[in-house]
Amino acid sequence: MIVLGIETSCDETAAAVVDDQRRIRSNILLSQTEDHRPYGGVVPEIAARAHVEHIDGLIREAMKAAGLKFSELDGVAATAGPGLIGGVMVGLVTGKAIAAAIAKPLLAINHLEGHALTARLTDDIDFPYLLLLVSGGHCQLLLIEGLGQYCRLGTTIDDAVGEAFDKAGKMLGLPFPGGPAIQVAAEKGDDKAVPLPRPMVGRAGCDFSFSGLKTALRRILEGNPDLAVGDVAASFQKAVGDVIVDRANNAVAMARQKIPNLDCMVLAGGVAANKHLRQRLDMLCGDVGFQLVAPPPALWTDNGAMIAWAGVERLQAGLTDPLDAPALARWPLDAHAKPMPFAGKKA
Repeated sequence: MIVLGIETSCDETAAAVVDDQRRIRSNILLSQTEDHRPYGGVVPEIAARAHVEHIDGLIREAMKAAGLKFSELDGVAATAGPGLIGGVMVGLVTGKAIAAAIAKPLLAINHLEGHALTARLTDDIDFPYLLLLVSGGHCQLLLIEGLGQYCRLGTTIDDAVGEAFDKAGKMLGLPFPGGPAIQVAAEKGDDKAVPLPRPMVGRAGCDFSFSGLKTALRRILEGNPDLAVGDVAASFQKAVGDVIVDRANNAVAMARQKIPNLDCMVLAGGVAANKHLRQRLDMLCGDVGFQLVAPPPALWTDNGAMIAWAGVERLQAGLTDPLDAPALARWPLDAHAKPMPFAGKKA
């Protein structure tokens, strides 16, 4: 079973081919970071235009690298949301066109499901497991019990952690994206030098909040313009780590109330690249008897392989989608959330 995956939900244009033997036959990605760097963040119109310009070429490249003809595919998976709606539409319409042309099933994939299932592609882990998804657009803790069985335990009530890093980096005069730049600057700083709040720490549940942390950082910088960048970066990174570890610890307890023998936490999303965060979570998992699983670095950020693999899993379960499946800017990955009107139909 071989599936083409297309991902265009934000600022990466990606296409990949994956099979049901967990082989990534190709994984082609074009980052738009340089296009958005002058603006200090992703500009939706620029992102959508770039997807239009490059998606066809990347798909051809992915198919060539996989050594396959389109007729040899068993399905076409494309992100249907959530994400920047212009970009989502580009990839989904392209996927629909290919599926219609070769008369193969369309798999309209939830972008978050792609992240949620990546560790099953790369590490062959079994259900259930706890997922911590940390990226520029998402910050969630979910209990992954099976395909389509996702229970959201906590989410951000305002900003995603990746966005917080980007905004903090911009305040410090660091290049976009802010996360990697802050990590580098923090290596030369004192993480106890700047007093910053830890929003939500100590509270029940495992929701996140980063807006107040950003505001506190801005006020401190306005009042103390001569602070060393390294000290501020290290202090901010430490504060973020404290928040995430506290929330993840609560999520472990909540998840074990439902599944007492749960023992695996998966870390996914672009912020998984942060070494400080991975080290803190590894320590937490050691303390609570969990194994921390993080896919290879190439699959931390948005990519086509995760969408193709989600397509493989859904196709194996006999779940396909109609060609009029809509693109959605919002689409919660939660079994208790209102489902898409087309989702979960048997082939």
